[in-house]
Amino acid sequence: MNIYLVGGAVRDQLLGLTVSDKDWVVVGATEQAMLDRGYIQVGNDFPVFLHPKTKEEYALARTERKNGKGYTGFEVDSSQTITLEQDLLRRDLTINAMAMDEEAQLIDPYNGQKDLKNKILRHISPAFSEDPLRVLRVARFAARYHHLGFQVAEETMELMSLMVRDGELDHLIAERVWKETSRALLEPAPQVFFELLRECGALRVWFPELNKLWGIPNPAKWHPEIDTGVHTMMVLQQAAMLSDDLSIRYAALVHDFGKGLTNPALWPSHRGHEKLGIEPINALSARLKVPNHCNDLAVLMSEFHSHVHRAFELKPSTILNMLNRCDAWRKPQRYQDMLTTCKADARGRTGFEHIAYEQADYLLETLDVAQRVDVQEIVSDGFKGKDIKIKLDEKRTQAIAELKRNTPVPEAN
Repeated sequence: MNIYLVGGAVRDQLLGLTVSDKDWVVVGATEQAMLDRGYIQVGNDFPVFLHPKTKEEYALARTERKNGKGYTGFEVDSSQTITLEQDLLRRDLTINAMAMDEEAQLIDPYNGQKDLKNKILRHISPAFSEDPLRVLRVARFAARYHHLGFQVAEETMELMSLMVRDGELDHLIAERVWKETSRALLEPAPQVFFELLRECGALRVWFPELNKLWGIPNPAKWHPEIDTGVHTMMVLQQAAMLSDDLSIRYAALVHDFGKGLTNPALWPSHRGHEKLGIEPINALSARLKVPNHCNDLAVLMSEFHSHVHRAFELKPSTILNMLNRCDAWRKPQRYQDMLTTCKADARGRTGFEHIAYEQADYLLETLDVAQRVDVQEIVSDGFKGKDIKIKLDEKRTQAIAELKRNTPVPEAN
């Protein structure tokens, strides 16, 4: 049997990037032959094995033939007669269909190296359309390699659009969509993922709440980019620059969903969009089965981001109410994550990309001074039951008020 390094490890090695995971294809072997050599079988749908020492994945060369809808309707042939070229042909993009033999000689039957050099993401064959998950995968690769100048080939975009029109994406399951989405959110340019999905029509299938934001105007004074969809992509880009945290990036993505529900007759004003956004955020999170920690931060971001932007105008009692509602006492990191997301929101506007955003520092100080209030001292003074909480809020409000008096108000931005 012959063993070849394949896929992403070959691609990233040729790009000069760090190779983290290695996948191998075995040609001319059987399942029993692999087991006899000590490999551990882990694949259910097709033969995949773990190396007995390195634990890297080794898969028997295989072909796949479509026999149903979605990404699961395939017949797999992993017999000994399957060649390396046949195995590579079933893959999605030319740049992912290269292999190296044990002497590190490149095997490139579908011109992946040429597309790598020209920075093109191109599908290998019409069989690409048999797996709708590949629409999301291509968009994710575009987000990963955007900083290197990669673009999706025109014919691949046309095929992706056709797959959407044919309803193929309707057959995906939520867990797979979220897995691709969460990975895309953590790429260097996550906004590219959603922009490409919008371009091929896929955004309206799984992300209708996001898709409807394009074309909704904002006040030009505060949003020179005007369009809410454009603004959202700019915020996500800023969030990616500020943090690697998935929940922050997700909150940035969905923070303005409420603007899709405001009265068009009142545009570009969006009064009340903060609380209006909670229902569509919950709807998207439920549809994709988004983890609770991501949804929780997203909901808080929607409800309070305007408060944070106006931090220096807020009354001490309003700030305390926000701290209570955010449960900042027990979850200070989540509160800080909300402030980070607000900074991304403030910077995600044309001409505002480098503002200092003093609001975040100020509101962290309000939490700090409020936390210094000693509840044991209140108990020692004889307060009991509900009166302890009333007195605690009173003292915390006073501490915030003192900080406010001693804090200079920066120019509005």
